[in-house]
Amino acid sequence: MSDEKKPFNNPFGVLQGKLAELPQGPAPRQPEKKGPARAVVRMERKGRGGKEVTLVEQLDLPGKELEHWLKSLKTSLGCGGAIEGGALVLQGDQRKRLPALLEARGVRKVITG
Repeated sequence: MSDEKKPFNNPFGVLQGKLAELPQGPAPRQPEKKGPARAVVRMERKGRGGKEVTLVEQLDLPGKELEHWLKSLKTSLGCGGAIEGGALVLQGDQRKRLPALLEARGVRKVITG
Protein backbone atom coordinates (compact mmCIF):
# COMPACT_ATOMS: atom_id res chain seq x y z
CA MET A 1 0.00 0.00 0.00
CA SER A 2 1.40 3.43 -0.89
CA ASP A 3 1.58 6.33 1.54
CA GLU A 4 -1.24 8.17 -0.26
CA LYS A 5 -3.80 5.41 0.33
CA LYS A 6 -3.02 4.86 4.04
CA PRO A 7 -5.60 6.43 6.35
CA PHE A 8 -4.25 9.19 8.52
CA ASN A 9 -4.04 8.02 12.13
CA ASN A 10 -4.68 10.91 14.50
CA PRO A 11 -4.39 9.80 18.14
CA PHE A 12 -6.44 12.81 19.25
CA GLY A 13 -9.22 12.26 16.73
CA VAL A 14 -11.28 10.28 19.25
CA LEU A 15 -11.11 13.17 21.73
CA GLN A 16 -12.60 15.60 19.21
CA GLY A 17 -16.05 14.04 19.68
CA LYS A 18 -15.80 14.24 23.48
CA LEU A 19 -15.00 17.97 23.56
CA ALA A 20 -18.59 18.91 24.43
CA GLU A 21 -18.58 16.52 27.40
CA LEU A 22 -15.62 18.18 29.09
CA PRO A 23 -16.33 20.55 32.02
CA GLN A 24 -15.83 24.27 31.54
CA GLY A 25 -12.72 25.79 33.01
CA PRO A 26 -12.73 28.67 35.47
CA ALA A 27 -14.08 31.98 34.21
CA PRO A 28 -11.43 34.50 33.21
CA ARG A 29 -10.66 37.01 35.94
CA GLN A 30 -11.79 40.56 35.45
CA PRO A 31 -8.97 43.05 35.98
CA GLU A 32 -9.44 45.26 39.02
CA LYS A 33 -9.90 48.95 38.49
CA LYS A 34 -6.54 50.51 38.99
CA GLY A 35 -6.78 54.00 40.34
CA PRO A 36 -4.55 56.32 42.30
CA ALA A 37 -3.24 55.07 45.61
CA ARG A 38 -4.85 57.89 47.55
CA ALA A 39 -6.73 61.15 47.36
CA VAL A 40 -6.99 63.98 49.87
CA VAL A 41 -10.41 65.68 49.96
CA ARG A 42 -10.73 68.98 51.79
CA MET A 43 -12.99 72.03 51.84
CA GLU A 44 -11.58 75.50 51.28
CA ARG A 45 -13.11 78.95 51.55
CA LYS A 46 -10.10 81.21 51.93
CA GLY A 47 -9.23 83.46 48.98
CA ARG A 48 -12.41 82.63 47.07
CA GLY A 49 -14.68 85.45 48.18
CA GLY A 50 -16.33 83.33 50.89
CA LYS A 51 -17.48 80.64 48.44
CA GLU A 52 -16.96 77.03 49.47
CA VAL A 53 -15.06 74.67 47.19
CA THR A 54 -13.95 71.08 47.64
CA LEU A 55 -10.40 70.23 46.64
CA VAL A 56 -9.30 66.74 45.58
CA GLU A 57 -5.53 66.58 45.79
CA GLN A 58 -2.68 64.07 45.43
CA LEU A 59 -4.33 62.01 42.70
CA ASP A 60 -1.09 61.95 40.67
CA LEU A 61 -2.89 61.52 37.34
CA PRO A 62 -1.73 62.78 33.92
CA GLY A 63 -3.48 65.85 32.48
CA LYS A 64 -5.89 64.11 30.08
CA GLU A 65 -6.99 61.61 32.70
CA LEU A 66 -7.42 64.39 35.27
CA GLU A 67 -9.76 66.19 32.85
CA HIS A 68 -11.74 62.97 32.35
CA TRP A 69 -12.07 62.49 36.13
CA LEU A 70 -13.18 66.10 36.57
CA LYS A 71 -15.89 65.81 33.94
CA SER A 72 -17.17 62.56 35.44
CA LEU A 73 -17.23 63.94 39.00
CA LYS A 74 -18.96 67.16 37.92
CA THR A 75 -21.65 65.13 36.19
CA SER A 76 -22.12 62.78 39.16
CA LEU A 77 -22.26 65.57 41.74
CA GLY A 78 -24.19 68.09 39.65
CA CYS A 79 -21.74 70.91 40.29
CA GLY A 80 -19.13 72.97 38.49
CA GLY A 81 -15.41 72.56 38.79
CA ALA A 82 -11.95 73.21 37.40
CA ILE A 83 -8.37 71.98 37.55
CA GLU A 84 -5.91 74.10 39.50
CA GLY A 85 -2.31 72.94 39.59
CA GLY A 86 -2.98 69.21 39.54
CA ALA A 87 -5.90 69.40 41.99
CA LEU A 88 -9.58 69.08 41.17
CA VAL A 89 -11.65 72.00 42.44
CA LEU A 90 -15.38 71.28 42.77
CA GLN A 91 -17.93 73.95 43.69
CA GLY A 92 -19.66 73.58 47.03
CA ASP A 93 -19.01 71.37 50.04
CA GLN A 94 -18.92 67.84 48.54
CA ARG A 95 -16.94 66.12 51.32
CA LYS A 96 -19.73 63.70 52.27
CA ARG A 97 -20.60 62.53 48.74
CA LEU A 98 -17.15 62.52 47.16
CA PRO A 99 -15.36 59.63 48.98
CA ALA A 100 -17.85 57.02 47.73
CA LEU A 101 -17.46 58.23 44.14
CA LEU A 102 -13.65 58.20 44.37
CA GLU A 103 -13.59 54.68 45.82
CA ALA A 104 -15.87 53.51 43.01
CA ARG A 105 -13.32 54.89 40.53
CA GLY A 106 -10.52 52.81 42.10
CA VAL A 107 -8.92 55.14 44.65
CA ARG A 108 -7.66 52.88 47.42
CA LYS A 109 -7.47 55.41 50.27
CA VAL A 110 -9.54 58.58 50.59
CA ILE A 111 -8.48 61.04 53.29
CA THR A 112 -11.15 63.59 54.18
CA GLY A 113 -10.12 66.74 55.98
